Amino acid sequence: MRPKFTSGAVITTLVAALAGIVLAPPATAATGAGPLRGGTYATSHSQDLQVQVDAIMKTGTVGVVARSTGPRGSRYATGGVADRASGDPARPGDRFRIASTTKTFVATVMLQLVGEGRLSLEDTVERWLPGAVSGHGNDGSAITVRQLLQHTSGLFDYTADFPEFASLAGYRAARYTTWTPEQLVAIAMRHAPNFRPGTGWSYSNTNYLLAGMIIEKVTGRSWGHEVTTRLIRPLGLRDTLVPSTYPRIPGPHLRGYSAFGEAVPEVDVTEFNPSAGGAAGAMISTTADLSRFYQALLAGRLLRPAQLTAMKTTVRAPELDPGWPGVRYGLGLMEVPLSCGGAYFGHGGDVPGYTTRNGISADGHRAVVLNATGDGSSDSSTQRAQNDLIDTELCA
Repeated sequence: MRPKFTSGAVITTLVAALAGIVLAPPATAATGAGPLRGGTYATSHSQDLQVQVDAIMKTGTVGVVARSTGPRGSRYATGGVADRASGDPARPGDRFRIASTTKTFVATVMLQLVGEGRLSLEDTVERWLPGAVSGHGNDGSAITVRQLLQHTSGLFDYTADFPEFASLAGYRAARYTTWTPEQLVAIAMRHAPNFRPGTGWSYSNTNYLLAGMIIEKVTGRSWGHEVTTRLIRPLGLRDTLVPSTYPRIPGPHLRGYSAFGEAVPEVDVTEFNPSAGGAAGAMISTTADLSRFYQALLAGRLLRPAQLTAMKTTVRAPELDPGWPGVRYGLGLMEVPLSCGGAYFGHGGDVPGYTTRNGISADGHRAVVLNATGDGSSDSSTQRAQNDLIDTELCA
């Protein structure tokens, strides 16, 4: 899940394409043109949104699904295909891997536990996970829960030393391997930290592996169980899954394609063991479900006021400027400036084959969610087109 930028392009290896042990009953994805109903979410096709989706498609993506929700209801647009082999078109209700968008779900659960008095944002990692962060200059007693959620811990990002997402050969060799979070954290512990805790900002998926481990230590249940019982089921997110090790996406879905930056044709990378991402990015969802989740979160329905304020309190994240100029980062939330003034909240998610982007108004009244498959452009045009879609919708 670590965003990397090459030649101005956003090439985010957000490790977490999780497949599907179904922890919530799946809804049938809606298909066809005109008014449709995906799960319980009524929506209709938008020609204006279609123009923006077409602009993304022109940058080289394989398929795109987008949804824009506001006071007047929801609208959708799609482009390209869900499956190159069958030629089936992308459908509004298709599931996809959300990668690091998972982080907002994990941060929300952690902040709920803080609101319940079961832990503090100032608790150290060492308090909950003795010995897990140590060696090569790493010190869990100097890192707080807040710093994990905010990416100010300085911990090395394990995905930067993880062959499965670095090359086509690495993917083919390890895509069905099962990993424990302890094994993945141990990869990071082979490296010295990037900076002393609290003295800088750097995106690290290791932070959220540790957050998931702390949730399990506090509750006695896995982070996936807590996300499912606290968020997915109460909100009725019928197409959202927290998978374990199953390498496929159940039900109607978008298939992902990537060349891993190599000079070869994109290959189908839909299948792989989601334990490689864990709490750093292991979820599957749809544009409708993500819209519902983020709107509930920003409207104050999931967190107490103090914890929502903490989540929305951001610091500059200059490492992400190539993708989102001027971006700031809170606790599992990005804050991105709007061209019309103000800013929106959300969290991008990238894993080979899938790119999730979203933007939600500060009050939760407006939400825009999209997913694109394939690598897109070799420059920054795909990212710009995605940003433009969100900005145009939220500034309308």
